[in-house]
Amino acid sequence: MKARLIAVGERAPAWVADGFGEYRKRLSHWLPLDLVEIEPGVRGKGRDAARATADEGARVLAALPKQATVVALDGRGKTWSSEQLAQRLEHWRTQGRDLALLIGGPEGHAPDVLARADEHWSLGPLTLPHMLVRLVAAEQLYRAAALLANHPYHRA
Repeated sequence: MKARLIAVGERAPAWVADGFGEYRKRLSHWLPLDLVEIEPGVRGKGRDAARATADEGARVLAALPKQATVVALDGRGKTWSSEQLAQRLEHWRTQGRDLALLIGGPEGHAPDVLARADEHWSLGPLTLPHMLVRLVAAEQLYRAAALLANHPYHRA
């Protein structure tokens, strides 16, 4: 199984890119993880934010791998402990399909994206910058994979 993190937004700050790269490297033998950055919709004075979100959604859907299990990161989704995420990861592996994790833009995901998602995952009630979500999601995937491999990284 391979994983793809599809995120609205481009040009992450160096500290996000470095952190994501570190967890991507650590994950490489358990769960290869690729990042696909989606161009944000045009926003600003006189612009329609709903249109921008819809445009982003179309680009996100176009970037999905065929037959992938799709998990939208969404504040209204389910919260999982690290152990529960490891269980979800094991379940996704048994399906024999690739995994796509989706991070939306400033207004969240387009309705079409939410409808396409097989599951909705919330990182909790905090509002996080979307670039930080990339890093947190990568770290949590690494933690889940480490748990499944009985690696000492996770010490609860």
